[in-house]
Amino acid sequence: MRAIKITSVLVLFVLVMTSCSTVKVATDYDREVNFSQYQTYAFFKPGIDKAEISDLDKKRILRAIDQEMQEKGFTKSDNPDMLVSIFTKTKENVNIYNNAYGYGYGWGWHPWYWGSGYNTVSSTTEGTLYIDLIDAGKKELVWQGMGTAALSRKVEQKQERINEIVEEILEKYPPSLN
Repeated sequence: MRAIKITSVLVLFVLVMTSCSTVKVATDYDREVNFSQYQTYAFFKPGIDKAEISDLDKKRILRAIDQEMQEKGFTKSDNPDMLVSIFTKTKENVNIYNNAYGYGYGWGWHPWYWGSGYNTVSSTTEGTLYIDLIDAGKKELVWQGMGTAALSRKVEQKQERINEIVEEILEKYPPSLN
């Protein structure tokens, strides 16, 4: 009986840890655009100002985007080819686990039941970050990446988590034109 409890706890722990590290990514883009024409970028302040997150989290996201764009060979410019904007959504997920271990007799109400049963309730905040790449000359959206992941509540881990989400999203840029 004890081995079953320990195994169940370990399996639950592994599931929680692996689910926290995954980022679900989706992208969409204008198939008529030649993405090799974009060499420079700047942040689109009016769009970024509308994002409903703290200014500290905005700074974290913009730092991560800056780093990824520069690693991809883009240059930040006052006269850019491309504008970068963001917006976010959050959702609270509540998970209830019913753990009913023990020994009993029959179906339904059983007066000879022995054991322990308990519920575990946990909640996670799931965030979705949208990164929009806009043609600066035409003022048209040309690429959008979206990443959804569990967010960290610990300040020490926020920048690391945001870096991971931004990296996963921008890994899909430029789109492969197969």
